Amino acid sequence: MSDIPHQREKTLKVGLIGRALAIFRIDEVIIYPDIIGADQSRDLRFIATILSYMETPQYLRKRLFEIVPELRYAGILPPLRTPHHPIKNRKKYLRVGEFREGIVVLKDKTGLLVDVGVEQPIRVANTSVPIGARVTVKIISGGDDPRAVLASPEDIDVYWGYKVEVSSMPFSRMVRSGNFDVTIATSRWGEPFMKVKDALLEKWMKSKRALIAFGSPTQGLHEIVRQNGVELSDIMDFIINTVPRQATETVRTEEALYATLAILNLLTEA
Repeated sequence: MSDIPHQREKTLKVGLIGRALAIFRIDEVIIYPDIIGADQSRDLRFIATILSYMETPQYLRKRLFEIVPELRYAGILPPLRTPHHPIKNRKKYLRVGEFREGIVVLKDKTGLLVDVGVEQPIRVANTSVPIGARVTVKIISGGDDPRAVLASPEDIDVYWGYKVEVSSMPFSRMVRSGNFDVTIATSRWGEPFMKVKDALLEKWMKSKRALIAFGSPTQGLHEIVRQNGVELSDIMDFIINTVPRQATETVRTEEALYATLAILNLLTEA
């Protein structure tokens, strides 16, 4: 966001990133500091707050987010419209087997009351979760008194949003400590995508945790890691150019996101 002065435009740019994450089914986004020694906590917090707000279902936002300066222009953010952001929020529309995001609003000896975005909180037979915790539930009975059980991400067979992590480590350390099966850096100085697609696909299809990395408005990934005396090729499996023959002087981070994720999406569907 360092190339944009006004918070309204900063908010919209992060909104475009949030949409990209959801469109291409990203599980986790990691925001990292790109300038060694600089205090970037304000920008890191801003991006994390906006992305977390976008990922949260609308009916839970008032409970989970306070009025903070970072959300001043949240009204211009585009909706995600993912499966965990339901449009119909009435008890009569709850279906047995449906999953919902909720927040625990009350607990007693018999279980929890969880706000899942309908007229009243619904009963969940579990007492292990604290009040205020965000949970995922599965509806097991409908009608006037719907009931649910706690669910885990492994139970859900549709895309269920992304997690937001803020890294305090430099990029090179974050990559080495992240336990990734395959790491992909994007750079205009990288190998043309078509040259490495077969090798990339072979490794990609065997991986469970893949990292796709992007630089910043002021520095590419090569420059970012050299601040720590590291070469990008030392820590990444692939360095690829997904916008060959670019006619603009630079490709913005959010533009690179859409270009790269779209290509990888097609590759893995082939």
